[in-house]
Amino acid sequence: MDTLNILVVEDGQSQREMLRDFLAGEGHTVAGAEDGDAAIRQVMEGHFDLLLLDFKMPGMNGIEVLKKIKGINPEISVVMMTAYGTIETAVDAMKLGAVDYIAKPIDLDELIILVGRIAERQILLRENEILRKKLWKKEVSAGQIIYKDPGMEEIVNMAGRVASSRTTVLIQGESGTGKEVFARLIHATSPRSAKPMIVVNCGAIPETLLESELFGHEKGAFTGATARRIGRFEEADGGTLFLDEIGELSPPVQVKLLRFLQEREFQRLGGNQTIRADVRIISATNRNLEERVKEGAFREDLYYRLNVVSMTVPPLRDRRGDIPLLIEYFTKRFSSENDKKIEGLSSEAMDTLLKYDYPGNVRELENIIERAVVIARDRVISVKDLPFGAISPDHFTEQKGGGLLKDEIESLERTRIEEALEETGNNQTRAAELLGITERTLRYKLKKYGLKG
Repeated sequence: MDTLNILVVEDGQSQREMLRDFLAGEGHTVAGAEDGDAAIRQVMEGHFDLLLLDFKMPGMNGIEVLKKIKGINPEISVVMMTAYGTIETAVDAMKLGAVDYIAKPIDLDELIILVGRIAERQILLRENEILRKKLWKKEVSAGQIIYKDPGMEEIVNMAGRVASSRTTVLIQGESGTGKEVFARLIHATSPRSAKPMIVVNCGAIPETLLESELFGHEKGAFTGATARRIGRFEEADGGTLFLDEIGELSPPVQVKLLRFLQEREFQRLGGNQTIRADVRIISATNRNLEERVKEGAFREDLYYRLNVVSMTVPPLRDRRGDIPLLIEYFTKRFSSENDKKIEGLSSEAMDTLLKYDYPGNVRELENIIERAVVIARDRVISVKDLPFGAISPDHFTEQKGGGLLKDEIESLERTRIEEALEETGNNQTRAAELLGITERTLRYKLKKYGLKG
């Protein structure tokens, strides 16, 4: 049997110590807590696979503690211990996420069998995690995210780490960088993948209709509301709600979203019924939310609620090494979709695409390649198949001194970073301050240029 980290939450000292000693004797690592507050503190500070949770305790009862524990870590197995073992208590506990319950006085033989089942469940959870990682790799190799840039690798790894949690994620980046692709991969590799991911573009819906779109409305809530409408929060119950262009939310909708993030409940427009929904929020923006906060256009408390985990997807011009990989992927994809036999691009066409700055990022490159595949008459895409005749030359990397201007800028940037590190004795915090950038940006640059800080 796999050994577990177990927390016994029991206000009776003798009972708590008896269970702790018994389970420790079976090879488990066991700690004790005398009440709900102590249990929550220990769960916040340490790692536990299983909680044996007494139902009746001073202060918070077992059901209240169960709710809070599941809010901290939904993966923890919880078994309710109660001398008041009614069917109603057991059902309530199971609905809230308890895996089982056991009646007091506790039969130790029954407890051993129960803990054994939970140990087997932990093994299955670990196997599922391995499968999720395989799925992640499969999604990446299938072309959902094409990259070799080290900055992109860091973001992909971050997305993989947060997928199994219910934490809110804020994805930032310019339009067309692939923010929704990251949101979909987080959802697809999460425990919520069997439930829907609902996408709402907050900037595409009129302000007067967005509140109804998100939270629904009751019949007669406003002119034209001829029937009750279920909102996106209710549709996404158990799954994920992706709020794109979150920076466009009006102040009233910001207030309602903040309340949901705090209480996990809301009311339909024109209604007074409180509705609860288990929804994970992933949001995205191409605007600087910190600046919006300073301008008074975005609530600071909402910003911090949304920005628990932040991911910034770099523009395509900052990951030029990925352009050939993306071109190859899009060429194969659109050739197959359009029943064309395109073998690749001419060296001149590839050179032209590598020099372009892509103000529309990956989405623009995708459209360029799709158009080129469709109109190409030969098996090799040439410059004449590209749409650049109608595009301003301002979006191309300039030539200077026989080399790319971007290369010269990067050389200067690398030199300045090396000087800052040398000046600060390789102190990254102070070096970032000298350079006027964040530590995270500095770490990205160090990895990009292969420097050691």
